[in-house]
Amino acid sequence: MSQDRLSPAHGVDTVALDWALRMADPVSADWDAFTEWLEADPGHAERYDRAAAILMEAEEALSVQPEVPAPVAIAPEPVRRHSLRWIGGAMAAALIGAIGVTAWQDRPQPYAVETAAGETRRVPLSDGSSVTLAGLSRVELDRAEPRRAVLARGEALFQVRHDAQHPFAVQAGRLALVDLGTVFDVRMGGQTRVAVAEGAVMVDPKGAALRLDAGQAVTVDGDRLTRSAVEPEEVGGWREGRLAFDGAPLGMVAEDVSRFLARPVTVAPAIAARPFRGTIDLEAVRRDPAVLGPLMDVRVRRAATGWMLEPRE
Repeated sequence: MSQDRLSPAHGVDTVALDWALRMADPVSADWDAFTEWLEADPGHAERYDRAAAILMEAEEALSVQPEVPAPVAIAPEPVRRHSLRWIGGAMAAALIGAIGVTAWQDRPQPYAVETAAGETRRVPLSDGSSVTLAGLSRVELDRAEPRRAVLARGEALFQVRHDAQHPFAVQAGRLALVDLGTVFDVRMGGQTRVAVAEGAVMVDPKGAALRLDAGQAVTVDGDRLTRSAVEPEEVGGWREGRLAFDGAPLGMVAEDVSRFLARPVTVAPAIAARPFRGTIDLEAVRRDPAVLGPLMDVRVRRAATGWMLEPRE
């Protein structure tokens, strides 16, 4: 849920209004999330009641009636709230007229994009930026806040249209990033890694405030940030079918490779921390994962669920 906010132009509590709209259909409503929001602040219940009243007054003014009775649902305790009837297109139009187009557009409009193993997907954003997802990745976005993204898992390349007045922010786990006009890659997993191809990124702006320029990367392991050099042309190289590593542990390498295969690659604990330097041709690995053997000096064994990298005997 986006942070609580009022529309500056109309004084409309867009967060409470969004909850009122979400709870209009008690069957599909997310009661757990609604209860959590109510309990987060004693004032939320009063705000919700005011927003719900606005919707009900608009409905009564239009005399909108549903074609069939709405299903009856009982809210779990301790929440007991009156529910609204189904809101159709006419109601939406009336609400837009009542609160203004800007306030309506400012309502949180979250959505998520996910990819399966072996899939990549480019997501254009309304501000001219884009996010390209590697396999097994998920990014959470909001149409009302196109300058913000949350990388929930996996890896993504961000190509950002710079706007100094409205910086682009990315949240990757506990790590916050702010764009300074750039193309950068963010990878989550056992370690979080940020690499910059163009422009610059501010890492942890409220803490370490570490600036990364093109050709620089940082690896985050717990509270430790380790800066390193990268070849800018290799940042996001997975879009062209290659993965480049300079001393990354085999466990991380296997995790990255697995995003682009139908079956995962795992590493025996005895060699998981061994560093690897080199470039992997993803198409060659897709054809035959055994090519990883001589490249990494390991034995590649087919396991029940995928491929296992083990020490050579």
